[in-house]
Amino acid sequence: MNPTIELLKSHRSIRKFTDRKIPHELLVELIRAGQSAATSSHVQAYTVIHVKSPANREKIAELAGGQAYVANASDFLVFCADMKRPTEASERTGANVVRGMTEQLLVASVDTALMAQNVAIAAESEGLGICYIGGIRNSPQAISDLLRLPEHVYPVFGMCLGYPDADPDLKPRLPVEAILKEDYYTDDSEQVAAFDDAMQRYYGERRGGNKDANWSKNLTPLFDSKLRAHMRDFLTQRGFEMK
Repeated sequence: MNPTIELLKSHRSIRKFTDRKIPHELLVELIRAGQSAATSSHVQAYTVIHVKSPANREKIAELAGGQAYVANASDFLVFCADMKRPTEASERTGANVVRGMTEQLLVASVDTALMAQNVAIAAESEGLGICYIGGIRNSPQAISDLLRLPEHVYPVFGMCLGYPDADPDLKPRLPVEAILKEDYYTDDSEQVAAFDDAMQRYYGERRGGNKDANWSKNLTPLFDSKLRAHMRDFLTQRGFEMK
């Protein structure tokens, strides 16, 4: 093991922060670290909105499902998939640009996720805590209007950053045998069953709140209904027609 691998394996979502503020210079360096992530064909199809307005932070916290730490963290970022910048740059060279392709949506979403994860790792290396906020996709149009996002840009997720005021337990992950397969896809039901047992113990013993649950049970609300069914129409309205 080395310090980088140990840092990666120690990730926890932090939802309670001290009042200490992140220096602006450090925040800029975190964004620069994010820009060093791999990017498809050097497209760099992302934009990050640093939400500083307290009123906007409160509104986003509400729209994201009442997540108060959006407003309370030192800083809050919204990571946006951005195909406006690269397509317009290409158009200025005289190219006959085709927009709205599914591949463009995938490239922009993957680029954004890779960039954000670099920011997260860099932040944690400086002793900061982070928490991704996928809840902004609960009301993506309202978020887009609030942040004045143009066509061909959509908010993928938010990120709270700050100095931790909590020490949550490390949440277990699936056994590597379930994730890493050799040559072909194979059944992993035995590993999943063992992981459910491990998660049942984790939820029963963790600091800061116990519950009777396991991994499979927690997946139920994600798949027994059409979660965020509004996203397809929203993305089409954003110019990602998925052709």
